[in-house]
Amino acid sequence: MKQYRTSRTYRTVTTVSGDIPAGLVKSIARHERPYADYLAIVDETRGELLDRATVRARSTLFERVVAWVAGANVAMALQLFRTRHEYDVILTDGEQVGLPLAAFLQMSGKQRPRHVMIGHRVSARKKRAVIRILGLTRGVDEVIVYSSNQLFAGQDLFHRPGQTVTLMDFMVDTSFFENKDHQARPEKLRPLIVSAGREFRDFPTLIDAADGLDADVVIASASPWSRRADNARDVELPDNVTVTSLTQAQLRDLFSQADLCVMPLQPVDFQAGITTILEAMAMELPVVCTATIGQIDVVVDGETGKYVGPGDVREMRNTIIELLDSPDLRAEMGKAGRQLVEERADVRFYAGRVARRMALQANAGDRITASFTAMSAT
Repeated sequence: MKQYRTSRTYRTVTTVSGDIPAGLVKSIARHERPYADYLAIVDETRGELLDRATVRARSTLFERVVAWVAGANVAMALQLFRTRHEYDVILTDGEQVGLPLAAFLQMSGKQRPRHVMIGHRVSARKKRAVIRILGLTRGVDEVIVYSSNQLFAGQDLFHRPGQTVTLMDFMVDTSFFENKDHQARPEKLRPLIVSAGREFRDFPTLIDAADGLDADVVIASASPWSRRADNARDVELPDNVTVTSLTQAQLRDLFSQADLCVMPLQPVDFQAGITTILEAMAMELPVVCTATIGQIDVVVDGETGKYVGPGDVREMRNTIIELLDSPDLRAEMGKAGRQLVEERADVRFYAGRVARRMALQANAGDRITASFTAMSAT
């Protein structure tokens, strides 16, 4: 039987397109923040972690100039290229670093580290055009995607011999987002509905649907990654709707008091809203979600939640009322959602899957290098 190298014997680096917060590990240990996916991956691979702060600390003068001219992501890719011989596998956390690195790796020939890139939205037209025009697929060996629509787009784009496009479930820390007191939720005057995040949210539709409902709605409109405008604050709010910003611990506490999570989305072709959806499901909340091309893989309609049409205020309102009037159905959906994320989307399970893909790539790289060396010797 083929024996693959374990995570202790191949050299990896995982990128983080941002600055890792100071004291993160201590905050996780105190149960103030969820276990970060990149920490889980590094724990599995025993590899390096490269964030922007580390890149700045290690930068050459030229890399600092590149960061000033082209941005931090390109500078990170350039530093990875400069140090590429230190690694067997590089995992980039998105196209923002992965594609510039792919451009640099094309200059390395066959003797280069294997490159696994997480592809959040490989379906974007401009991105696909750039990839094809510059031939960037030659610098990527495997793409990990999070939705079936992105799988189809990735397979159409990354189809060179030896390339792989892998569909994985997104992740959530089920030990952090766990409603331990779900049997003793506090008595409330009215039901509580929660929504959260910012990326491609359609909060105006939710606000219209909530107007006049005998329920309180809290929208935690914030995201550490999204640069999009907060459209929850662009409309006049009914008396029963509150827009706020919460820490992850505060959001978890709010979920523990809630009856329902609503994820209103604009029509998008990738998994916008997935983080909040999985967090709510982990907290045993049914999810009312806008059905989009990109967001159809997680919520099981009628089992863990309900899908509604994009921008359909009436359908969203009626679906919310239906679930609020059906406590037994909500409880069943909540339990089914919790079981789903425990089995498919826990961050530790996710990290193990990523680590196995990296191990397979490391061994594929061994075979390619050995073949290349043998050919050179003949």
